Amino acid sequence: MKADPAVQRRLLELADVDAELARVEHRRRTLPELTEIAAAESAVRTRRDAQVAIQTTLTDLDREVKRQEREIDAVRAREDRDRGLLTGGTVSAKQLTDLEHELATLQRRQSALEDDLLELMERREAVELDGQHAGVELAKAEETLADAQRRRDAALADLETIDARRTAERATLLPQLPEPLLALYNRVRATKGIGAALLRARRCGACRLELDRSLLSRISGAPADEVLTCDECGAILVRTAESGL
Repeated sequence: MKADPAVQRRLLELADVDAELARVEHRRRTLPELTEIAAAESAVRTRRDAQVAIQTTLTDLDREVKRQEREIDAVRAREDRDRGLLTGGTVSAKQLTDLEHELATLQRRQSALEDDLLELMERREAVELDGQHAGVELAKAEETLADAQRRRDAALADLETIDARRTAERATLLPQLPEPLLALYNRVRATKGIGAALLRARRCGACRLELDRSLLSRISGAPADEVLTCDECGAILVRTAESGL
């Protein structure tokens, strides 16, 4: 394949543009903020789950408190009824004894229920404090996530600016290259990663290997407009005064 040396040198500009576009794409996929965001999202989910669990516990405790209060109210009502019967003077001696026994039992029952209620209220207070702490931790996790997202968005915006500029440069370069040369460049780049590189100081700029004497001799004897490739990596070798031939 033949191509004017000046046109071949254009390939170096294209390779430089493509290398930066590849770096931009790599950066997009490997931004450290992406890892931070994944960790922060996991932390937010964990803290939200903790809040839901605490709220469920509070709901259960509230239901138990109401049940306990209803039971205490029922015991108190029974006590009031029994006391009314005692003071009414309308019961027999045996009934009087039974009522006194029942009142003593009800008082013990009420005392036990009130102790249980107090314990429930203390547990609810502790769980409520846990909920407040969980809310603070959730807010911190959400702020950490939002901060990582802001930094990711800023980094992506910078990368988008570079991408747009370099893509425009690429669009300007492409019409300056013959179709056969561009096709070779694209084919090599698709399989090897780098389509063209400068031959500098007898080294391939793509694979960084020093060329052996026989290849250097062949390259030195080749016409300036002949398109040459590296035997090691396949990249198009662009010759300039820096090639050391």
